[in-house]
Amino acid sequence: MRTFQIDTGGGLIAPATRPVPAPSAGEVLVRVKASSINARDLLIVSGRYSIEVPPGRIPLSDGAGVVEAVGDGVSRFRVGDRVVSTFHPTWLYGPFPQWGEFHGTQRDGWLTEYIALDEQSLVAMPDQLSFEEAATLPCAALTAWSAVSGVGPGDTVLIQGSGGVSVFALQFARLAGARVLATTSSDEKARRLGALGASDVVDYVSTPEWGAQVRALTGGGADRVVEIGGAGTLAQSVEAVAYGGQIALVGNLAAGGGMDVTRFFRRAATLRSISVGSRSDFERMNKVIGRHRLRPVIDRVVPFDQAPEAFAHFEKGPRFGKVVIGH
Repeated sequence: MRTFQIDTGGGLIAPATRPVPAPSAGEVLVRVKASSINARDLLIVSGRYSIEVPPGRIPLSDGAGVVEAVGDGVSRFRVGDRVVSTFHPTWLYGPFPQWGEFHGTQRDGWLTEYIALDEQSLVAMPDQLSFEEAATLPCAALTAWSAVSGVGPGDTVLIQGSGGVSVFALQFARLAGARVLATTSSDEKARRLGALGASDVVDYVSTPEWGAQVRALTGGGADRVVEIGGAGTLAQSVEAVAYGGQIALVGNLAAGGGMDVTRFFRRAATLRSISVGSRSDFERMNKVIGRHRLRPVIDRVVPFDQAPEAFAHFEKGPRFGKVVIGH
């Protein structure tokens, strides 16, 4: 089978061939139809991730495909079923247990033609979605779902930028009846965010103190801030959050200083880290996606043999929504 692996020769990823794996007891063999890139994946293939990843590892945690074969004792799926990966292969339900092994780091990932894995680490695809759309769900969509969980009519949500998590958070928050504001850096992205339901969009380049602008637009701040930048944007998120509000920390992508702890204390706000979600969370999210016919926003689909170009586009952009690799 064809695959891509972390390049030991100085690039990001390199093509390789491997035997098609056979599913063991409790495993299914999936023919991969699409996979998608997250910010974490770029850090992994470029050697900048927080843990060491061995050379030759197949990257990507997110993928969708068709069950080709099943091992002994498999009961959740049959040959021909359309399935999607879970980001946490062993977190099935309940509170977050602990950090375990992940596809793309400790385990080979989805940038390949076939993958054999435990049936418990898969969920069924929403019926109305294509493989390319379904491949965007495991990390970005479920992270956004967890980040805006509990918001509803009368609440205000602030998202940052137009990457996969932010766009999904906008869609889910609007489904819940919340008002959504966004930050971005271009008029075109502002227009597209508005078309998806953002009531106000603040240009963070022309308005670097955008937290104060969000407080002015909302009359007191956002009830929920979906924090993507981390250290580089947290100070402005503290400025933007309402008294008693919550900052959902889902990323740490922007360089810079930290927050004013005194100001944070005065906000009586909560800072909550988001660890994507469990398999049961994923299944609940998929029910909502199916019920409301929600369609993921895809920036572009790149053919499998051009996977290095997909990473290059993800890194340098500009992009709006998810970057997907078609298989």
